[in-house]
Amino acid sequence: MLAQLGPLPPPGEDDAWGHEMKWDGVRALAYIEDAALRLISRNGKEVTVAYPELYPLAGAVGGHDVVLDGEIVAFDEAGRPSFSALQPRMHQRREERVRRLARTVPVTYMLFDVLHIGSEPSIALPYVRRRELLESVVSTGARWQIPAWFQDDGAHAMELSRRLGMEGIVSKRLQSPYRPGRRTPEWTKVKNFRAQEVVIGGWTPGQGRRSSTIGSLLLGVHENTRLVYAGNVGTGFTEETLRELGEILAPLERPASPFDGPVPREQARHAHWVDPALVGEVQYAEWTPDGRLRHPSWRGLRDDKSPENITREGEPPQLAG
Repeated sequence: MLAQLGPLPPPGEDDAWGHEMKWDGVRALAYIEDAALRLISRNGKEVTVAYPELYPLAGAVGGHDVVLDGEIVAFDEAGRPSFSALQPRMHQRREERVRRLARTVPVTYMLFDVLHIGSEPSIALPYVRRRELLESVVSTGARWQIPAWFQDDGAHAMELSRRLGMEGIVSKRLQSPYRPGRRTPEWTKVKNFRAQEVVIGGWTPGQGRRSSTIGSLLLGVHENTRLVYAGNVGTGFTEETLRELGEILAPLERPASPFDGPVPREQARHAHWVDPALVGEVQYAEWTPDGRLRHPSWRGLRDDKSPENITREGEPPQLAG
């Protein structure tokens, strides 16, 4: 179940809603069966091997077979969720490297829903009842927890998220069922800053000290079945990020633009085009009237998202098929 972007519920309706912090991580379902854990990302990939510190969760559900929903999060030195800190964990599958990262950049699984207990699905139950079941089934551990939620006070939750430097909150109707695979206003994400998922369609070389590496990425989003150019991003990168992106993009190079429609001449004439197979995320100021991101800054790759589902924030995919 996915949330729509929107405002806080009106004050007169707040008693019908619960509010959770919006964790700046990657969504994952946890399937626990016969005391073994499998973690599945939003685009259906198994990512269990990347997060060995979460394996003991399988022993913290009272012997039940369960399906849980939550967000895998890494924290910075100030104790705030950090998407950039999570980046090296998301893409790593080599066992030795994973073990080392688990010690230096441990993750925490923030659990917020339960979809199945034993042979009984719980998705038809209202949100408030599912929260009660989640808290009764899962014993919290060092690397997973069930965060607090707020009832009747969305404005307080929002202000607290700002003070804590959080991405925002997710407001959920107390009586809403869990609707698998659907994006619905029964869950509404209210953000403190703007972020947009994007498809990488190419890159241009840097200048000066970055002349031997990537200067900017060329970004797109889908409009109906078309991948259209949405601007370029050249800030927010570390040298290590640029090196890793170069290695990932090199085998994807192609002779022609993947964008359906024009790309500005100053970008196109220096572009190295790539297959539109990678999803990233940027923070930005606003959308311009001609459909470009203003002042975007790179946040990281999103290998938990599928390129064909990437549309402008707040707009559902409208793809053929």
